[in-house]
Amino acid sequence: MNWLPTSASTFAEGVDFTLWLATIISVISCILIGFLLIYFVIKYKRKTDNDPTPAITHDSFLETLWTIIPTILCIVIFIYGYVYYDQYTVTPKNAVEINVTGKRWIWTFDYSNGKKTLNDLYVPINQPIRLVMQSDDVLHSFFVPAFRVKQDLMGNRYTYINFTATKEGVYDLYCTEYCGASHSNMLGKVHVLSKAEYALWEDGSAKKVKSASADIPLDKLGEQLYTKNGCVACHSIDGSDGIAPSWKALFGAKRAFTDGTSAVADENYIKESILYPTEKLVTGYGPIMPSYKGLLDDKEITAIIEYIKTLK
Repeated sequence: MNWLPTSASTFAEGVDFTLWLATIISVISCILIGFLLIYFVIKYKRKTDNDPTPAITHDSFLETLWTIIPTILCIVIFIYGYVYYDQYTVTPKNAVEINVTGKRWIWTFDYSNGKKTLNDLYVPINQPIRLVMQSDDVLHSFFVPAFRVKQDLMGNRYTYINFTATKEGVYDLYCTEYCGASHSNMLGKVHVLSKAEYALWEDGSAKKVKSASADIPLDKLGEQLYTKNGCVACHSIDGSDGIAPSWKALFGAKRAFTDGTSAVADENYIKESILYPTEKLVTGYGPIMPSYKGLLDDKEITAIIEYIKTLK
C-alpha cells in the first residue's frame, strides 16, 4: 500500500527514504522501550514488605549505551536530511527560472518569454526549475506534494525552490500557510509537459494545454474559470454574504460604491471590475481583489460574464 503521494521529482525518493528511516527507527524504539518498561515493571515489582526493590543507583555501561545509540541514529538522519536539503537549495546552472507571486487567494506565474499564467504552472520534464517567489500580501506557502517541495512566501523578500520533475502529468499545488478566510481555496496545478509540448506551449500553439476550450458553451467555460481562477475563494454563487459580493443575481443589479456613486452591473461594469477591481469599490467590501489584467483574455472574461448571467 502506497502511504505517500506520487513521487515525481528527482529528490522525492530521497526525501521519502529519510522519512521512512526516521519512521522505522521511531517505531522500533517505541516498541523496544514499551517492552522494556513492561519487563522491568514485572521483574522489579515489590513482592512483599520484606523483599524491597533493589537499590540500583546507576549503570555506567547502560547509560553510555543509551546515549551513544540515539546520538548515532540522529547523526545518520541528519546526514541523509542534509544531502537532500543541499539538492533542494543549490540551483543547477541550466535551471529555467520562473517568478511566482502568491496573493489572496491565487497564484500567478511569470515566465522568461513574457507569458503569464494564473493558478497553472507549466514546466518541462527532466529540466531543472528555479522558482523565485514572493507574496503580495500576507504569508503564503508553496507546496507540491508530488515533488516534495514546500517553501514559504513573504512580502518584500524573495524565497526560492528548486526541483526537476521526472513524470509527465498534472499535480496539485496547495498553499499550506493559513492566509485568511479562503485559504483552503488557494489551489493550483503544476503541468509537467514533454520538451516538445513545452516548446509548443511557449509558442502559444499547443491546443491541448490551453485553459479555454472552443468546444464548450461560454457559460460552461465561465463556470470552469470560476473555480480554476480562484473566484470561488471570495464570490459565492448562492447569495450568501462573504468577503466579496455574491455573483447570484449580480447581473443587472444596482451597485452602490464607497465614493457615493452607483452603477448597474452590466457587461462593461463586470469587465472593468475584473481588470481594475479597485476603481469602484462596492459599499461594505474592502480592496482585496487582485487585478486579472493580463491573466484572462477577452474570451475568458466574456465567458465569466455569461456564467454570471445564468446565476439568477
